[in-house]
Amino acid sequence: FAELHAAVPGLPLASSRVLPGIVLRRDFAAYCPADGELRALLVTEPLRPALTAPGVEFVVDSEGQYQASLRWITERTEALMKYLQSNNVKLLLSSVKQEEVVIFYAKLYGVSVVECLSSEEMALISEITGVSPYAPFGDNMDREITETAVVTFCRPLLLVSKRCVHIDFTSVCAFQPHCLILCGPVDGVNEQHAAALQEAFTMLQQLFKTVDQ
Repeated sequence: FAELHAAVPGLPLASSRVLPGIVLRRDFAAYCPADGELRALLVTEPLRPALTAPGVEFVVDSEGQYQASLRWITERTEALMKYLQSNNVKLLLSSVKQEEVVIFYAKLYGVSVVECLSSEEMALISEITGVSPYAPFGDNMDREITETAVVTFCRPLLLVSKRCVHIDFTSVCAFQPHCLILCGPVDGVNEQHAAALQEAFTMLQQLFKTVDQ
């Protein structure tokens, strides 16, 4: 329930509504509008390539080597974004903050980015789409990315002064997610309404379990 409702103080209760899909309560790190269905990739690690493996010391002997290392990182990041573009990936959903070079090339190649998703949000998206997070292949960019989610739309949503991301996924299960936008004059009223609704849904869950048995 926590991931499927958003409390909006400062508006009358009558402004509450139900939206298809889910609302992520954060702004785009990069937004590139795209029409129609698009493919989304889940990531749980930085996409900027590392110069060494964890626990391995990397020694730079000169300014020239350092600049060459930075150029290599930049070229590899650009190549990855080109690779995503060639696989029709238009949206990155990341549980970690991506570095500026990733955001720069994402914008350049038309890939929207949403960062810092919680583990609960990532788990919900995986449940809806049946997709697992992507693990980079290193230098192997010859095979197609198959673990992508189908998104029917992805757009900004403004809730009073809070910029959010509104996404609707094609679900692979019977669960068709909808998000409750719960409005009220102050936070306390919203919290009371949210708690009452959650208890009502819990009661309905228990009722249907009893009927099934």
